[in-house]
Amino acid sequence: MGADFLGQGWKFPIALSKGAFVRASAEASIEESVLLILGTAKGERIMRPEFGCGIGDHVFAPNTSTTRSRIADEIEDALIRWEPRIDLLGVEVETAADEPNTLLVGIRYQVRATNSVFNLVYPFYLNGAPHE
Repeated sequence: MGADFLGQGWKFPIALSKGAFVRASAEASIEESVLLILGTAKGERIMRPEFGCGIGDHVFAPNTSTTRSRIADEIEDALIRWEPRIDLLGVEVETAADEPNTLLVGIRYQVRATNSVFNLVYPFYLNGAPHE
């Protein structure tokens, strides 16, 4: 079972090699799915308007503990809803040490089929908002 269960799909971003679509499989497919969910704004997909994550709504918010908490909640909700191959173990949002408008989103998840645990850091940029 293992990796076969995790499936495969087109690599994201979509790429061609020798006239065929490049594919991602197993854990790489899951990581790309997580990144796709985070990078897709709700309402962006016409046929599936609820798909995605609402973190883009916070791009002009100030860098405060409230904003960071709301971003973490948005990510948790989106990943629980849209990526059934994982169990979400935690989401932490911290300000980058040298850039007050950069948030580092740490995502820890476990692949259900293999019980393998992965960490992913997703940078999120606030647009000129002051730091708390």
